[in-house]
Amino acid sequence: MKYLIKPILAAAALLAAALPASAEKADSSKPTQIEANQGTSDEVKQTRTLIGDVVLTRGTLIMKAGRALVTTDPQGYQYVTFWGAPGALATFRQKRDGGDLWIEGEAERIEYDNKAEIVRLISKAKVRRLEGVKPTEDVEGPFISYDSRKEFFTVENSSSGQSKPGSGRVRMVIQPNSRAATAPAPAPGK
Repeated sequence: MKYLIKPILAAAALLAAALPASAEKADSSKPTQIEANQGTSDEVKQTRTLIGDVVLTRGTLIMKAGRALVTTDPQGYQYVTFWGAPGALATFRQKRDGGDLWIEGEAERIEYDNKAEIVRLISKAKVRRLEGVKPTEDVEGPFISYDSRKEFFTVENSSSGQSKPGSGRVRMVIQPNSRAATAPAPAPGK
């Protein structure tokens, strides 16, 4: 099984490198707005707890969950952990630069690092890249880390964030490129 994981991760790295679009750059300069049914704030510890229909919006980034914990560091960067409501998953969606390109994902727990602009999806993790509404790639596994600045992700076979022999499998479905599918085929023998 460990022999299959390395080729899959290598394919993920090559695929991510081949896609030039990155998360919408304008999002990083937008304010973060969080709404919920109830919340508490501890200004000494710089933490905020939000419960019930939590929605975080930052430019085109939208994250939804049943519960969230927001921590702010001394430089003002936010670190948010989202948990899905009972029987549901936490979700995120963000526009990518370069046209009508999107990335979306879901997991039981999602961790968002505002400073590094990294999203970690833990347990029942799925990520989809889209052109408009058409999926171009689907990835799933117990753990996915997505760097929105570099448009790079890794997928691991355990929710610890590290692949372990015998822990399970990861899966990728890569759709044919619509431009490549419409290109004329080369003549035989050429």
